[in-house]
Amino acid sequence: MLFFANDHAGVKLKNVLLQYCLDNHIEHSDLGVSSDSKVDYPDVADLLCKEISLEKESKGILICGSGIGMSIAANRYGHIRAALCLNPYMSILSRKHNDANVLCLGERLIGNEIAIAIVESFLYTDFEGDRHIQRVAKLSGNI
Repeated sequence: MLFFANDHAGVKLKNVLLQYCLDNHIEHSDLGVSSDSKVDYPDVADLLCKEISLEKESKGILICGSGIGMSIAANRYGHIRAALCLNPYMSILSRKHNDANVLCLGERLIGNEIAIAIVESFLYTDFEGDRHIQRVAKLSGNI
């Protein structure tokens, strides 16, 4: 399952990415807001992180204006490895080296085409394991 959540500054980009999921038959769930009414991003991130704790193999995408607040909020949780990505290469590395399970995006910083490319690389890049296993375990407090 791919969970989406966004604040008021991420509505338009979320809608683009939801359409991408529909077009590509990607199972997803929208936990975010659908209007520009103000909402606090830590509360939005909390909803998504709690859902991922229930479905360990799931991934999430958090969207706000810059992606920074969402990434800070999400990384408070031990089971979350959230990566703010501005291009597909960052997304690839976040998956290969860090086993990121949450992608954070900033609607004000990237266009729709780049966002789709970032999401594709996030969804279709596997964790390399090997030398990264111990490092990722340390991120989760398992060592």
